[in-house]
Amino acid sequence: MYSVLHNLLRDKTGGEIFSLFGWWHIFYIILTVSSVTLALILVKGKSENVKKTLERVLVSVAFGMYVADFFLMPFAYGRIDIEKLPFHACTSMCVMCFLSYHVKFLEKFRDSFVLLGFISNIVYLIYPAGVMWYAVHPTSYRVIQTLLFHSVMTAYSFIYLALERDKFNIKKCYRDLSVIFALTVWALIGSYAYSGQAGDYSYQFNWFFVVRDPLNVIPADISPFIEPWLNIVVFFAAEMLIHLILMGVRKINKKAVDKPLANVIK
Repeated sequence: MYSVLHNLLRDKTGGEIFSLFGWWHIFYIILTVSSVTLALILVKGKSENVKKTLERVLVSVAFGMYVADFFLMPFAYGRIDIEKLPFHACTSMCVMCFLSYHVKFLEKFRDSFVLLGFISNIVYLIYPAGVMWYAVHPTSYRVIQTLLFHSVMTAYSFIYLALERDKFNIKKCYRDLSVIFALTVWALIGSYAYSGQAGDYSYQFNWFFVVRDPLNVIPADISPFIEPWLNIVVFFAAEMLIHLILMGVRKINKKAVDKPLANVIK
């Protein structure tokens, strides 16, 4: 049984290789945009229960894909990839978004989880470096699972932002900052706890890029002292930008509603 599943899921080499903005990459981007557009059209004018059900289904699918991956990785790679533990923003925010529907305390942080999840997943979907490192065929399990996971998380977070935009309040940005800070601390713990050598084990992790910047621009000797703070500043600034965009959308929608009403009064 193992050999059959291994041959099905293993990395396929030779021939075409998944590349940045190649046809397969563009396909996943178009698939995500199309799915988001279709979903928003279908739920337009529907009840709040329908909209919230869509959100819960999407985040549940993403979480299910993430958990299932740990059971399928041994067939695909012959081992469980420690890199996929929830220390990166994409995977950790998937877990936290899912838990926020089941743990009452986490519910108030859901908007912040979604904001950080949206930024991290859409960045990865646009630049899937973790897939390109392996230089494998686009139909390999590694490519399909990773791109689909980030596509579903991007779709979930964008749809949530669109449907729940009136809930977002920039005055509560301290929650956004606290989530980014907590993830930074969590990633530091993971990166230093799991990195090292012992027997055949030899790994150096850089979850959430808290040890080295992704482009290796900052010198290695000072990067661990700068990168955690730089991450906090950059992600918080990106989230504030989204808050401003949501505020602009709300104002436009309010004017669109108020204008017909004003005409009726006249």
